[in-house]
Amino acid sequence: MTGEELVYLGVLAATIPVGFLFRYLSPPVKQVTALLLGLSITIALCHIHTLHSLVTVIGTWIIIKSSWRLAPALSLSWSFLYLLFFRLVTNFDLPKPTPFANAVQLLLTLKMVSLANEVHSFHVEKKRDVSSFAKSPVIGGLSQEPSLYDILSYSYCYVGIMTGPFFRFQTYMDWLKQPRPLALPGWEPCLHRVKMVPVFGALFLAVNHYFPLSYVRTDEFLDENIFFRLFYMVAVFFVFRMRFYAAWCGAEAGCISAGLGCYPEKALSKPGGGPTVDYSPDPTIEERYDFRTIQNIDCYNTDFCVKVRHGMRYWNMTVQWWLHHYIYPNAPFKSYALRAGWTMLISAYWHGLHAGYYLSFLTIPLCIAAESAMESAVRAKLGPSGQNIFDWIHWFLKMRAYDYMCMGFVLLKASDTINYWTSIYFTMHVIAVGCIIVGKVLKGGRREGRRGEKEQTSEGGKTEDVKEKNGQKTE
Repeated sequence: MTGEELVYLGVLAATIPVGFLFRYLSPPVKQVTALLLGLSITIALCHIHTLHSLVTVIGTWIIIKSSWRLAPALSLSWSFLYLLFFRLVTNFDLPKPTPFANAVQLLLTLKMVSLANEVHSFHVEKKRDVSSFAKSPVIGGLSQEPSLYDILSYSYCYVGIMTGPFFRFQTYMDWLKQPRPLALPGWEPCLHRVKMVPVFGALFLAVNHYFPLSYVRTDEFLDENIFFRLFYMVAVFFVFRMRFYAAWCGAEAGCISAGLGCYPEKALSKPGGGPTVDYSPDPTIEERYDFRTIQNIDCYNTDFCVKVRHGMRYWNMTVQWWLHHYIYPNAPFKSYALRAGWTMLISAYWHGLHAGYYLSFLTIPLCIAAESAMESAVRAKLGPSGQNIFDWIHWFLKMRAYDYMCMGFVLLKASDTINYWTSIYFTMHVIAVGCIIVGKVLKGGRREGRRGEKEQTSEGGKTEDVKEKNGQKTE
């Protein structure tokens, strides 16, 4: 474990007991204390590079005050362009930011774009209320435009300052204004979330010891047999998952201890977004609460969901919500595969400029197209037992696809990634392309068969009768 990882671990461990203390504070004291603590952590670990995050915040505030109508587009452009400058500062003879500064900047970028969209929605609904003389039924909307102090407090709130999860400004304000924070669940859900962290941590250390990533870059690795090279990506992705499972479960525990993201179950909260239906407390019954708003990882479903597209939903869930609401709808394409590709491109850029990110993320749309082709051409024609077998094979290939893509994510360099994929003969790319071709051939053959059948039966005037007997449907 590196020194940086130990620092992350220390910050995570400290935020859990500190969070319980915040439940005793009044809203104004909670706000200023969370700001000072978060700012202190940022300055202590990022040093002079704290200015990068401050410039991003001030720039977003100026955009919001200048033009709330254009704030969503301008804030996205501003935050992402500054992210580019942040990663290229050494080209301007400026000191290279620390990894901690990079973590802060990544999360702050998400927050500023989300904030601009929330402010835009607030003004739109405000104008609508005035024109219709009725309150708009917006779920989780702002009640007023945030001040610069509010924005700074949100930006540097100590909760998840470097590790996430992402949460909206409205979630932050709801946390400050909780009427009875001490009555909200705390210890039980917190312990439930951290109980597996030691297991994840131990597995991470053990498997990483025997399967270090550095070995992939050596000539000796290429001398190993093909089966060993294939298995190595399975081990690397396992290490990758255990590392993030431990970190994100710990980060969620820090949110839970503070009460951040705690809403009644009837609010039907979504990770990252918060409540999706209007709710009001009922004093006659005992409310049941959850922390779905700040849930960033679903470990079980990440490992055992069947489809590639579903795997993304359970991994880094709050960021996936952000991508789904602010990037995917604005993609300059109509088809799902192209929209997914655009979203993955933006996600790769957000992660960094390393070519490995792009090679990995842009392989996802290919895998989605492959599984869609096989589902429509093969699975749809199988019976229950056949579909069950198909799903097990699909799950196995889904996990191998993520193993394969993870190598680009961790190797980072294009040369290292291509060298590894070459050593296993681009296996998953070949399988994905093969599935697409097979799916199109089978689907085309089925259409041709239906066309011939329609021509034959139409001569006898029995086209519809034959279709009904065969249980066929026109596509």
